[in-house]
Amino acid sequence: MKTLETKKAPAAIGPYSQAKVVGNFVFASGQIPVDPATGEVAGDKIETQAEQSCKNVGAILEEAGLTFDNVVKTTCFLADMADFAAFNAVYEKYFTSKPARSCVAVKQLPKNVLCEVEAIAVVE
Repeated sequence: MKTLETKKAPAAIGPYSQAKVVGNFVFASGQIPVDPATGEVAGDKIETQAEQSCKNVGAILEEAGLTFDNVVKTTCFLADMADFAAFNAVYEKYFTSKPARSCVAVKQLPKNVLCEVEAIAVVE
């Protein structure tokens, strides 16, 4: 088992790692829309936050030598299911291979963000 870490994605804000590599799989922790350069939440609209969350996932994939095409499963968390369509409009630009996915609304997310995206990718 190997731990992945990159400065191109936000540092973990708790007792966890950005990602773990186990065998041919990369398990990326949920990425909230924090800009790794500033440590601040990116914007206050779902589109901006979804964009940053996806970029953060991409940075972790890149660190593993992978792309979005390697993602086989995502779990997406929304603070408000009313944002589902707007979130999807951003998500589909990144996850073009259409991995399996769960998307749920939750009561609250860290730093009161509007979305969080986690991913499982395979090394082919």
